[in-house]
Amino acid sequence: MIGRDGELRRLARLAAEREPAVAIIAGEPGIGKTRLVQELLDTLPAETVVLVGQAEPGSLARPYEVLLDAIDGRPEVDEEQLAGLADPACSPVERLHTGLAVLNDLIGDAPAVIVFEDLHWADSESAALFERIADQRGPRLVIGTYRPDEVTRRQPVAGLLARMERRHAVTHVRLDRLTPSQTAALLAAATGAPAPLRAATALHHRTGGNPFFLEELLRALPGYDVQALVEQPLPWSLAEVLRRQVDDLDPVSHRIVEAATVLGHRIMFDLLADVTGAGEDELIAVLRDLVTRGVLVESGVDEFAFRHALVREAIAGQLLGRQRRRLHETALDVLLRGGSSDPALVAHHACGAGRYDDMVAAARRGAALYLSIGSAYQALQLAEMGLDEIPDDPELLAYAARAAWLAGLLDDALRHGRRWRDLAGTSTERAESLYLLVRVAWESRETSEMRALTEDIETLIAQLPPGADQARAMTAIAQSAYLRDELDTALRWADGALELADEFDLPAVRLAALVEKGSTLVERPQGAVEGRRILSGLVDEAEKAGEWVLAARALNALVQGEPPASPAEHAETLERMRAAAERAGLESLAVATYFQGRARLAVRAGDLTAAIAALEEGRDQDRGFQRRGRWADYHAVFLAGLYLEAGRLDRVEQLITDLAALPNNPPPTIPGLTFHLACRQGDLPRAEAALGDLHTALAGQPWRSGEQAHDLISAALEIGLPAPRLDRFAADLLDAEVWDAYRTLVDAQVAEAHGRHAEALAGYLSITEAHILGPAARGSVRVGAARCLIATGRDAEAAAHAEAAGTLLAQWGGWRAAQLERVRAQLGMAPAGGAAGAGALTPREREVALLVSDGLTNSELARRLYISPRTAAVHVSSILRKLGVSSRTEVGAHIGNP
Repeated sequence: MIGRDGELRRLARLAAEREPAVAIIAGEPGIGKTRLVQELLDTLPAETVVLVGQAEPGSLARPYEVLLDAIDGRPEVDEEQLAGLADPACSPVERLHTGLAVLNDLIGDAPAVIVFEDLHWADSESAALFERIADQRGPRLVIGTYRPDEVTRRQPVAGLLARMERRHAVTHVRLDRLTPSQTAALLAAATGAPAPLRAATALHHRTGGNPFFLEELLRALPGYDVQALVEQPLPWSLAEVLRRQVDDLDPVSHRIVEAATVLGHRIMFDLLADVTGAGEDELIAVLRDLVTRGVLVESGVDEFAFRHALVREAIAGQLLGRQRRRLHETALDVLLRGGSSDPALVAHHACGAGRYDDMVAAARRGAALYLSIGSAYQALQLAEMGLDEIPDDPELLAYAARAAWLAGLLDDALRHGRRWRDLAGTSTERAESLYLLVRVAWESRETSEMRALTEDIETLIAQLPPGADQARAMTAIAQSAYLRDELDTALRWADGALELADEFDLPAVRLAALVEKGSTLVERPQGAVEGRRILSGLVDEAEKAGEWVLAARALNALVQGEPPASPAEHAETLERMRAAAERAGLESLAVATYFQGRARLAVRAGDLTAAIAALEEGRDQDRGFQRRGRWADYHAVFLAGLYLEAGRLDRVEQLITDLAALPNNPPPTIPGLTFHLACRQGDLPRAEAALGDLHTALAGQPWRSGEQAHDLISAALEIGLPAPRLDRFAADLLDAEVWDAYRTLVDAQVAEAHGRHAEALAGYLSITEAHILGPAARGSVRVGAARCLIATGRDAEAAAHAEAAGTLLAQWGGWRAAQLERVRAQLGMAPAGGAAGAGALTPREREVALLVSDGLTNSELARRLYISPRTAAVHVSSILRKLGVSSRTEVGAHIGNP
C-alpha cells in the first residue's frame, strides 16, 4: 500500500463512522483500486457485513450482475427473491425493490461495506441499485470503483456518476501513479532492502509508476533480485511477464487455463469441465495450482475468476484465432445442450465461434427478453450485436430503435429507427417505425424532421387500403399533431383512425387513437371534461391488454390536465402512471414526469417547500438530464418558477445559465425567465431588454398558458411596468384557449394597476373559489381583493380576505406572502401566523439569516453549518416568509430589528 496510506485512512474513517457514506474510487487498470478495497476490508471489525460484487466486462451482463456476484454462494438468500430479479411480470421498480430487499435481509442492522467493482462495466440495473443503496439509511459504506477512461455516454455509469455527485456527499478517491520515490519505497518493501537507484529508476520508467505492472515485473525476477535489472534488460512487454506465469504448466493445465480465458469473468466449474473434458479430480488439481500461482482466485462456490483482467487478456492474447473459435464453439454447444436461459452468454460464444445464425437467434431472443423486463441497455447491446452480422434485419432494427429510445439514447434511436423505416418490408412495419420516429424526433426537438416524417405518413396513408395499417398511420399523424400543439389537426386524424378501428374491429388501434384524442381534448378548457372521460375509460383496458405505454400516456395526460377535486385521487393516478411507465420501461414518464406530478400535488396543497423538494429529487434522478440531443431539462423551467416564487433568486440565475447551454429550448424560455428574474431583482433595464425578446418569442409560441400569464404579469407589476406596455403584454399572453379563471385573474390585476378598483374587485371576487387556481394563486386573489377594498374604504371586508389569504399562503412564502404582510400592515393586523419579523426566527434560523445577509449561497450555508443544501433551502424559505420579504438581499435589513 505504498503511496496509498492517505486514501486508506479516508476510507477507514468512513467505515468507522457507522453512518451512510459513499466513496467512488477512480483510476486506470492496475493502479490499485481492488487492492485498496481489500486492504480496507481486512481492517473491518468481524461484525461488519461485507458484500463485494464484480461487474461483467463487455456490457452484456445479466440484469443485476453485480448484486448476483456479491451474494453468490450465500445460503441465506431467498430463492424466490432471486427469481423475482428477472421476472418479466414485475416492473423494473418492483425488481429494484427486490434487489434492495435481498441486501437488507442479508445486512439487517449490522454495519456493512458494499463494494461494486468496475462500475464502467455495470449493467443498468446494477447501476440503479448502487444508486438506491446509497440512499439507504444505516451504518453502511457503499464503494464503487471504475476506470474513467472507459466511461462513455452509452454506459449506465455515466449518468450514475453525475447523479451521485449532485445527490450525495461523495468521497472521491482518485488513485494516481506512484512517484519515483514511492516506486523505490515499494521495491524496498517487497524485497526487504533499499533498492539501487538505477534499478528503481529503470523500473519506474518501465512501468510508469503503475503498481500492478511493477509487481508483475518483480514477480518475473528470481528471488526479487532487483539488482539483476541493472545487468539485464526488462521484459519487452507486460503481457510477456504475465504469460510467463503459465509458461511452465503441463499441457493439460495449459489447455484448461486457455479455455478459462474465453468463458468470461465468472468461470463456472461445471462449464469449464464440459468445455475441456477434464475429470473432476483432475480439474480440481489444476485449479488449485492456478490459484496458488496467483493466476486465478476462487470467487464463489464452484466459481473462479482471473486475479486481474490484464492476466486474462495476456493469456488470451497468445491463443490462435482457431483455438479461440473452437473453445467458443465448445462452450456454445454446452450451453445449447443445457438449454441456457442466458441469451447474452449464448450470443457471446456464438459470435466468438463464428456461428452467426446462433448468435443472431440469441440476440433476437435476448433483445425481446430484456425489453420485456425493462433492461433497455442490455436489449440494445444484443440487438446491435445481431445487427453487426445482419445490418438490414428489420426485427433487430426495431428492437434496437425501441431500446435506444427507452434508454434515452436518442441519436441511436433515430439512426436505427430511420434504417428500420427504410428497410421495412411491410406497410405495418413502416407505419410502426414512423410512429416511433415521430416520438423520438419530438423528444430530440427535431421539429423539421417531425414535419417531414408526418408528410411521409400522409403519403403512406394515400397508398394504403382502408384497414389496420391505414388506421395506425392516422394515429401516428394524430400523435405528431398533438405533440406540435396542432390540436384541431390531431382531433381530425384521431377521429379518422377511430372510424376505421370501429369499422374493421381494431382494438389496439382504437386504444392508441383514443389516447391521442383524449390527450388533445384535455389541453382545451372546453374539451377537458370529455377528454378526461375518454382517458379514464381506456386505462383499465390498456393495462389488461399489456399496452403499458398507452396506459402510461393516458394517465400522464390525466395528471397533467385540470386537477381533480381530490388530492388523493390525483396522487393515486400519479402512482398508477409511474407503475405503467415502469412496466413499459419508459424512463421519461417513470422518473421526470412522475416527480413533476409530485411537485404539482404539493403546489395544489399550497406547500412550496415540498414542491421544490420533489422537483429537485426528480432532477437528480432523471437519467436524461442534460444528455446530448435530449429534450431540454425536464425540470429546470418548472423549478426556476418555484424558486422565483420562493425568492431564491440566486438559484434562478444558475438555472437560466444551465438552460442557455442546452439546445432547442422553446423560444420564450430564456427571455421569460430572464424578464421574471429581473423584475424580482428590481433591475428595470434588464427587464425591459428581456421584454422585447419575450414579445418576439411569444409570437412563435402556438399555445398560451393562464399560469404563465399570471406569473409574468405579477412580475411586471412588481417592477412597475408602464400601463400601455402592461396592456400589450397581457394581450400577448392571453387567448381564447386560456382557462376563464386565469384570464379573469390577469384582467383583474391589470385593472387594479390602472386604478379601476371596482372592476378589479368584481373580477377577484368572482374567482375566489375557482378550482383551477391553486392555493397560492387563490391567496393572491384574496390579497388583490383586500387591496381593492382598502382603496374604497372597506377595511373590515378587506381584513376578512386577508385572513383567508393567510390560510391559503401559510406554507407558501415568497413574494405572495410578502404582499399579504403589506396588506395586513395597512390594516393594522398582526402578521400572518402570529409573530413575524426577526423576533419570530428560531435561534437556528437567525444563525442562517446572518450568514445569508453575508451573501452565502445555500451550498455555502450547508458546508458552514454541516447540513444538507436542501435543509439550508428550507431554512431560507422559512426566514423569507417570517420576515415578509421576497429576496435574500432584503434579509440583512430586517434581522437587526427583532
